[in-house]
Amino acid sequence: MTRTAAHAAVVAGVDESEAALAAVRWAAEEAANRRCRLLLFHAGMFDTADLGRHEHTKYAPLPLEGAHRWLKRAAWVAEATAPGVPVEYLVRLGIAGELLVELSGEAELLVLGSHSIGGLRGVAIGSIALRVAASAHCPVVVVRGRVKPDGPVVAGFDGDDRVLEFAFEAAQSRRVPVVAVHAWHEGLMAEPEVAEAAERSERQALRHRVETLSGRYPEVTARSRAVRDHSAAQALMSFDDAQLVVIGTRGRGPVAGGLFGSTGNRLLTQSSCPVAVVH
Repeated sequence: MTRTAAHAAVVAGVDESEAALAAVRWAAEEAANRRCRLLLFHAGMFDTADLGRHEHTKYAPLPLEGAHRWLKRAAWVAEATAPGVPVEYLVRLGIAGELLVELSGEAELLVLGSHSIGGLRGVAIGSIALRVAASAHCPVVVVRGRVKPDGPVVAGFDGDDRVLEFAFEAAQSRRVPVVAVHAWHEGLMAEPEVAEAAERSERQALRHRVETLSGRYPEVTARSRAVRDHSAAQALMSFDDAQLVVIGTRGRGPVAGGLFGSTGNRLLTQSSCPVAVVH
């Protein structure tokens, strides 16, 4: 059940945490929706001091023995969640964030838990998730909060059609509606007439994008919501019943070594449901 490449796979990061198992369940269902395989991945780091303490004992742990145990448990969870999905696993030595970004060049999707330990001892996966979300070459889903299977997919539209396309595809595979949300700010000093014209223009542009995609996904019920002078993160988190929030990476601001917007940073740390970051 080992594998060295992530081509045509949903990749889930795995460690000993419950958060990682939640990510594995989500990833297994997504692999079933996409009709592709699931690759369970762990990045391991040797602690030479620990190895030295045990090297002369009868019950010395094998290098990465724990990693294989966690991966086997994750494989059982995946197979119980989505029977029939091909499950493979991969262990590599190195720093989790760097290796996940490398794998993202071949994966269809990366799926991570939100609050677990990965790769380096004592390094929260929250920082790894932010780094990977900012730097990956494929979409990244951070599984957090509660998964609400009947809720809509909510897309934060920032002008990139790939965000909407990902949201429509996710909504179609789940047979749920999609809500496209766009927040903008035209400036505090704008004249009322200018502000009203800008609002009409933003609403029309968003409606046009949504209608265009609706033609390609006729089975998906879609609606749009444009808000002015509003926090995009707050607007997206206002949908308490959302099962997935989809955002892009056009925001600015350094987070965990990559360029990522404040909207993405806030959602990845505060959202009540899984968040997908589309590159």
